[in-house]
Amino acid sequence: MSRPPGGGQDVMDLIDFVPATATLRDLVASVTDDQLGAPTPCPDYTVGDLVEHVGGLAIAFAGAARKQPVPGAEEGGSGDASRLEPGWRTRIDTDLADLAAAWSVPAAYEGETQAGPFLMPAPEAAAVALDEVVVHGWDLATALGRPFVVREEDVAACLAFAEPFSTPEAVAMRAPAFGPVVPVPDGAPALTRLLGLLGRSAGASG
Repeated sequence: MSRPPGGGQDVMDLIDFVPATATLRDLVASVTDDQLGAPTPCPDYTVGDLVEHVGGLAIAFAGAARKQPVPGAEEGGSGDASRLEPGWRTRIDTDLADLAAAWSVPAAYEGETQAGPFLMPAPEAAAVALDEVVVHGWDLATALGRPFVVREEDVAACLAFAEPFSTPEAVAMRAPAFGPVVPVPDGAPALTRLLGLLGRSAGASG
């Protein structure tokens, strides 16, 4: 599902998507066929649904970086495991690598672009894309029982995107992309705070 606009992050420099997408690529490649039906922290998604969504968002946000319309991108990745074709691991790996390459070009951050059904400033679309990659990386790692490693600067960028629409005044902006904010302890790690803002409970993994 595509995220609503409103993060308000002013991206002054290019975002390096390579580390976050590399983590997600590794996780996708590790999914076995018998794990596709397992639950994830996304209540409506099995592992297979989540993986299919990741593949769709990779294509959609690479298109957003290049200001190129992508057929079906308005759905932001349907999240339907039944659409996973033979060879999906290789396809999604390639598309995540392409996502990182697309946002490595300075022109990607100029002007406005279409991200899912939303028209938004291109830097904000980049922030949405990074948020998708990081948070769904955590979702998938958690579902698979694997450790999740993310750079501090990537979490900080996602927090800057998520915080403006995680206040009580912004509740209407959250649905249906995010669940209710989950309170976290004072002094919680940045990743735990990010996940809480996005309606997830990191437990001991944050």
